[in-house]
Amino acid sequence: MSVSGRIAKIIADNDVVVFMKGDAKAPQCGFSASVVKVLDAVGTPYASVNVLADPFIREGIKEFSDWPTLPQLYVKGEFVGGSDIIREMYESGELFDLITPESAE
Repeated sequence: MSVSGRIAKIIADNDVVVFMKGDAKAPQCGFSASVVKVLDAVGTPYASVNVLADPFIREGIKEFSDWPTLPQLYVKGEFVGGSDIIREMYESGELFDLITPESAE
């Protein structure tokens, strides 16, 4: 399977997934730690992919999303953004609504 195929499968198999340096239990950079903190505060389960463990995924995710930096968050198959966007969406409440749309009902 190609790298983009592997990435697409990871995204398809998880409602919420973050591609990051390290993993949710042990982020390996400040930006990844920031996104983990936000996602934990939202309280919805999510998957994390440690791009440091696979250099093909690390470079491939940047091409897949056409976004040059990590971490990268995907929700229900859609690319949401990196750490700054995630933090801004969290502060505005938009991230909570995106990840847990049933809460708006």
